[in-house]
Amino acid sequence: MEARHAKYQRLIEYCKSLPALPTAVVHPCERSSLEGAVEAAKMGLIAPLLVGPRSRIESLAAEHGIDISGYPIIDAPFSHAAAAAAVQLVREGKAEALMKGSLHTDELMAEVVKRDTGLRTARRISHCFVMDVPQYDQALIITDAAVNITPTLEEKVDILQNAIDLGHALQFPEVRAAILSATETVNPKVPSTIEAAALCKMVDRQQITGALVDGPLALDNAINLEAARIKQIDSPVAGRANVLMVPDLEAGNMLAKSLSFLAGADAAGIVLGARVPIILTSRADSVTTRLASCAVAALVAKARREAGKIVG
Repeated sequence: MEARHAKYQRLIEYCKSLPALPTAVVHPCERSSLEGAVEAAKMGLIAPLLVGPRSRIESLAAEHGIDISGYPIIDAPFSHAAAAAAVQLVREGKAEALMKGSLHTDELMAEVVKRDTGLRTARRISHCFVMDVPQYDQALIITDAAVNITPTLEEKVDILQNAIDLGHALQFPEVRAAILSATETVNPKVPSTIEAAALCKMVDRQQITGALVDGPLALDNAINLEAARIKQIDSPVAGRANVLMVPDLEAGNMLAKSLSFLAGADAAGIVLGARVPIILTSRADSVTTRLASCAVAALVAKARREAGKIVG
């Protein structure tokens, strides 16, 4: 692993000491998804249950020399059936996480959010990227860049709380969340600034707990101390944020991809708010990023067990 993956490497090394996380790998029917699951299993991060068409998985493994002899296969004829079967494994207590294989995210999430047979909790489901940015001295959580398109204020409460809980699961010494907008001042013409201010007041009233939260903050004064000083922002979060909450999915997607493609960052992905953590990977993900996503899920599951309640 390259030195620039130092934050991920520490995360993965720590999680090797934890029990392997029983994980339903949904429809691992192309090389990267099957290899990623097997690699994570070899490192002791997950104990995979391969859910999908048996013959296709076995022929894929044989074609690419991937040894899957030690892992159970739950036969499901197609991707939709695999998603349903994987969710049922969680409901039966046989899996403590889901991992997306070669099916569309929407197809997997449709089974997760079903009212009677899914994995809903009282918490809104949301996505977090845990980003390893080479020039930033700590891991950055960015939310939500993959699930909630234009979240309401009510939904943002859960999105923020999910991210805060993730920060604690990742053992951040202090969770410092910045509610991002285009400006650090409240402007009635920019709705996200008003919602940021409302979220901060909800923190004051203990409706959101577990973090230092400030907003609205522009990106520069959220992560750069000098930018915050120039703007004379007196805040324990400004310049030091380790959670960035974006106004909507478009902003989050652009921010995460900008960091990836312009700053050389890697982005481990996880969905929170369901009964178990859901590992979302992309075919473009490096092996290190896939392993980091599994490690993040292992820590979320550990926090969930220790709390005796659902946190992700």
